[in-house]
Amino acid sequence: MNIHKNRNSISSVKVIIMSSSLSTSSLFLLSCILLVQMAMGVNPLFHFCSSSNNFTSNGPYETNLNKLMGDLYFKTPPTGFGLGSIGQYQTRASGLALCRGDVSSTDCKSCVVEASGEIRRRCPSNKAAIIWYDNCLLKYSDMDFFGKIDEQNKFHMYNLRNVSNPEYFNTEVKKLLSELSEKAYVSPKLYATGDSKLGESKKLYGLVQCTRDLSSVDCKKCVDGAISELPICCDGKEGGRVVVGSCNVGYEIYPFVNA
Repeated sequence: MNIHKNRNSISSVKVIIMSSSLSTSSLFLLSCILLVQMAMGVNPLFHFCSSSNNFTSNGPYETNLNKLMGDLYFKTPPTGFGLGSIGQYQTRASGLALCRGDVSSTDCKSCVVEASGEIRRRCPSNKAAIIWYDNCLLKYSDMDFFGKIDEQNKFHMYNLRNVSNPEYFNTEVKKLLSELSEKAYVSPKLYATGDSKLGESKKLYGLVQCTRDLSSVDCKKCVDGAISELPICCDGKEGGRVVVGSCNVGYEIYPFVNA
């Protein structure tokens, strides 16, 4: 989901950041001006570096992590999703990469390459980290996290513009995203997009997606949980997104994904 493509209607968003890897004092509201680079998908939307465990430079964990990044580069683009683990015990590195469901294999590959390099620069010695772009996410850890809902790494984004009839609009947002949740969890890609009418002349567009290591049941649980947070972050906003380590949901009043 790219809530920054329409530069005329959106000049800034607010981001609410929540992660168990951050201290309580680090849970804060961040206002940011969206640059043209971010609008074009060059810069990441956000990232987290785990502060709980670090690795030694040039040690066995870093060697395995480097190999893992190479594996994800090859595994992800053909289907839009890849995962793997390299090493054993304390030196084992596990990771996954997921591209947005409408992204081409070429753009997926470019995003995974950018993400793998950028997350290593931003989290140079952290054994666990996650980074999100509009086109993809990439995550790795020294812990086995496959098949588990990641509710710890999370952030919200919303358009600063308010709608004229928030009660009606919020109802329509929840209705559309709930319908997409029903479609996504039974789809092979755990991904769904759609739109609905807003009055006679406008439309609402939505997206839901899960990482494909989740079961169908856990995908729906993750997505429905994200939808339930929209009133907290995005009440009456023209656009919004709840991004979790295992899934994300978003909506806009203009098309923001490829058909």
